[in-house]
Amino acid sequence: MPQEISIKLQLSTLPNSPGVYQFYDKEEKILYVGKAKNLKKRVSSYFNKTHDNGKTKVLVKKIVYIKHIVVDTESDALLLENNLIKKYKPRYNVLLKDDKTYPWICIKNERFPRVFYTRNLIKDGSEYFGPYTNMKTVRVLLDLIKSVYPLRTCNYDLSAEKINAHKYKVCLEYHLGNCKGPCEGYQTTEEYQRQIVEIKDILKGNFKSSLHYFKTQMKFLASEMRFEEAQDFKEKIEVLENYQAKTTIVNPKINNVDVFSIISDESYAYINFLQLSHGAIIRSHTLELKKKLNETDEELLQLGIIEIRQRFKSHSRELYLPFPVTVDRNLKVTIPKLGDKKRILELSERNAKYFRMERFKQLKVTDPDRHTNRIMAQMKKDLRLSEEPRHIECFDNSNIQGTNPVAACVVFKNGKPAKKEYRHYNIKTVVGPDDFASMEEVVFRRYKRLLEEEQPLPQLIVIDGGKGQLSSALKSLDALELRGKIAIIGIAKRLEEIYFPGDSIPLYLDKKSESLKIVQQLRNEAHRFGITFHRKKRSNAAINSELEGIEGVGEKTATDLLKSFKSVKRIKEASIEKLAEVVGMSKAQKIYNTFH
Repeated sequence: MPQEISIKLQLSTLPNSPGVYQFYDKEEKILYVGKAKNLKKRVSSYFNKTHDNGKTKVLVKKIVYIKHIVVDTESDALLLENNLIKKYKPRYNVLLKDDKTYPWICIKNERFPRVFYTRNLIKDGSEYFGPYTNMKTVRVLLDLIKSVYPLRTCNYDLSAEKINAHKYKVCLEYHLGNCKGPCEGYQTTEEYQRQIVEIKDILKGNFKSSLHYFKTQMKFLASEMRFEEAQDFKEKIEVLENYQAKTTIVNPKINNVDVFSIISDESYAYINFLQLSHGAIIRSHTLELKKKLNETDEELLQLGIIEIRQRFKSHSRELYLPFPVTVDRNLKVTIPKLGDKKRILELSERNAKYFRMERFKQLKVTDPDRHTNRIMAQMKKDLRLSEEPRHIECFDNSNIQGTNPVAACVVFKNGKPAKKEYRHYNIKTVVGPDDFASMEEVVFRRYKRLLEEEQPLPQLIVIDGGKGQLSSALKSLDALELRGKIAIIGIAKRLEEIYFPGDSIPLYLDKKSESLKIVQQLRNEAHRFGITFHRKKRSNAAINSELEGIEGVGEKTATDLLKSFKSVKRIKEASIEKLAEVVGMSKAQKIYNTFH
């Protein structure tokens, strides 16, 4: 590999043609494979601009050699890129995995073909339908076929010579009515092959020919007064129509179509695929892709379409997509706007969202670090932060009619409560029920202390309240010269709107947003913690006032009594002698006389 050639010289010789490029490092190891409509412009862009993404910066630093392959069209480049990624598995590419374990339904290439499921594809002329994404679908289809068509299950070689030589005898399946006995010549190859043709149509989602044949036979047998046989066909019709009703979810005229949608976040993308035949979904699959170089949804969907269609051997000629994407020029691309086509695209998007939610639930258990990293990245994006909020603090005030005003500060680390770091505050400088002044005081006290003790500051402060409380907290940050160094937001209870400093228009996050849920959890936890402290303080105040109402009993005496007897009830029940041991005989006599 000519590593001594400068990158500048390599770029100057690139053609202005569509193709695929490969980046190599000094150890001749492939780093990245990409496609381009114009190789020269695309590859040069890596070296001509500053990249925000850290991984892209590292990739560019490692590149010492560029290899390219020119193709005729961008569609050809897509296919070639996909194949090279699978072959070389470059470190900086989205990882594509071939899964060889999907089940298929096989129609065996033999006289009187068997129909069964398999995970191994053998090139012996047999027909394979699938792959299916789960065994449940396969079992439902096989049960449907078995209930409608009597097929053989034995693996005998049913050649004409062996059948004519009476080599085989019918088995129990024949006597149960599940097979018509082709092994003894009781069923012709023509009749059996007609069943196979109809089964192939059913596996493709087309029930029309089967239903037409069964209805014709039912009417004929009924006209011949052969009602028991007619009833048998009627039951088969009901089985097929029932299955068709369950599987047809849109207009039956929508046939031979692949539907793709994409949902993505900071680190991953989820591409859902639905394959439609005669209005029925015959295949569904969601592909998870890990982003490597901050790829766009368009790039990922393009890659996903090629990968999924290859994996499932799809030959559909039309695609429904959420936005325009360059694909094979022989394919028709539709961007649905309304009607049945729009509904099926929305269904695909819901499938992608549900898959993403399920993955999140699984990751909480199997990979908590990845779950946390994703949540933090999402909060940074949703709340317009400059860094991930790994350390968040939330403040709430509590007072009832101005009595016993207190405040609470709760702390979350990596999206989870750090309860040992929670703090209560008695409001010292504010008289009466003034939430704004109380918020200003407690925020000032909290961060003045953290600065004095050189403790780490949070990346985000959440204030329980709207613009008024947020403005009060900002005064304290200004006084401490922390404004701009710590992000701060307010959350109002009425509509859960998020307020930012200096912005009168609030942000409304989706009610299902995980970022909003964490902010709500912070607010609710601060409220709970503050209310608990407030109730305790009011209770203590009520007890102290009851004791301090006795002549000669002050705050210190009341405290000593409670320390010794633990409750007012025990103080009331105590004898003069026991009371005298704590406060002396003179005060003991007055306390005893008050309660007796």
